[in-house]
Order: sequence, then structure tokens, then C-alpha cells
Amino acid sequence: MNAHTALAALAGNYGHGDIVASHRHDEGQLVYAINGVMLVSVEETTWVVPSGHALWVPSGLEHQIRMTGEVRMRTLLISPGAHRRLTEECQVIRVSPLLRELIVAAGDEPDSEPALLRHVQIVELIFSELDRAQRVLAHVPIPDEPRLKSLCADFIDNPSQESKLESWAAQLNMSSRTLARLFQKELGMSYGEWRKRTRLLLSMQRLACGVSILEVALEHGYQSPSAFTAMFKRTMGYTPSNCRLV
Repeated sequence: MNAHTALAALAGNYGHGDIVASHRHDEGQLVYAINGVMLVSVEETTWVVPSGHALWVPSGLEHQIRMTGEVRMRTLLISPGAHRRLTEECQVIRVSPLLRELIVAAGDEPDSEPALLRHVQIVELIFSELDRAQRVLAHVPIPDEPRLKSLCADFIDNPSQESKLESWAAQLNMSSRTLARLFQKELGMSYGEWRKRTRLLLSMQRLACGVSILEVALEHGYQSPSAFTAMFKRTMGYTPSNCRLV
């Protein structure tokens, strides 16, 4: 297999709330958005993919993509076995500035011998950057229970909302204790843990858009940017200021 046939690029622009229906590919797919947030459901798992990050979906896995905000999606279809470092499991990576430009450039159709040579070189560089890319935690579990799933989706669309367990329980016509048990049963974590994790992942989108660390920290319930920064680095492995570099 040569570099020309190993990789193909796709592009699409979407509005808030648009959905790419469930589908699967014979190739593996690197799902990336130049801007916006994607909520990618792969079988029974959901991944939050903010700008500056991409999700690797191995070949043959059924997946659906839901857009939050205006999304300019650029994805790569990579033939099985074309790159040895790509795993058989989903994973989110940070997209370096170089990898971002390479993904965009891979969409240019080679229409001449020099353009074909350039495409081959771009593919080789993409594989090199994928080897170096940092893997990050970006899995947000989504419940199967339809009403709770809808509330969780609304929270992802608007993570700054001051929703409490009691108010969600009232909307679902159940006690807060029953809802707490449902959260633990469906997601393996408490409501507070789920909300904290979701806000953390979505804060990366705000930071990438240039919003100050102080403002994002306050939006997410922290009393100081230092406390937010410490929690962010402990979880993600890098500081919030690095989000502005992607």
C-alpha cells in the first residue's frame, strides 16, 4: 500500500444541532473539527471532541456525530494497516498546529505529478505527527435512559447553566435520591462527578476561542484561576494556557 491510497480526506460544514446519522467505514476515521464541538457516539460510548482535538474511530465501528455550535469538520479516512501506531480502540488526541494544517492540505485533490508527490509527502507527515500526538481523556458517558439522556445533551449544549440534581429530578418526576442512583447505575459516577468532567472537557473549547482562564474558571464554579488550572492540569496533563496553542 502506498501513501497515495492509504489516506483520503473529507470536508463538511454543519450548523448547531446537526447530526451525521449512524454509519460505519471500512477505513479508520480521524474525526476533526477546525472549530466547534462534536459529540461522537461510538456504539455505547460517547466522546466530546472540542476544537484542537480529534477522535480516532477504528474501522468497522458504527458511530454518530452531533454538532454543538457551528462546526467545520475535516476528517481523514485511513486504510486498515496503513499506520501501525493507530490502535483498535477509540482515542482522542491533541492536534498540533502542524497536524491541523496537514489535515486541511490533505483535502487538496492531486491533479498533476507534482501535486501527487506533494500529497504523498503530506500523508507521510500526517503519520509522523500522529506518532507524536498526545492522547487525552475526553470520554463523557451518556446515559441510555431517554429523558436523562436529553437533559445531559442539553447540559453539553449549555454547560454554564446552574442545574442542580434536585431540579433535574423534578423535571424527571422522581426524587433526587432516585436520580442519584440512576446516575450511578447508568454512568458509574455521581451527578456531580459527571458535571465536573463534562465542564472540564467543554472548557477547552472556550479556552481555544481566546476566553480568559479567569472567565472560564468562574463559569465553571471555581473561585480562582489557579484552582481551575491545578484541576485542569491534574486531569488533562497540560495547563489551560496550552489550549490557545491548538
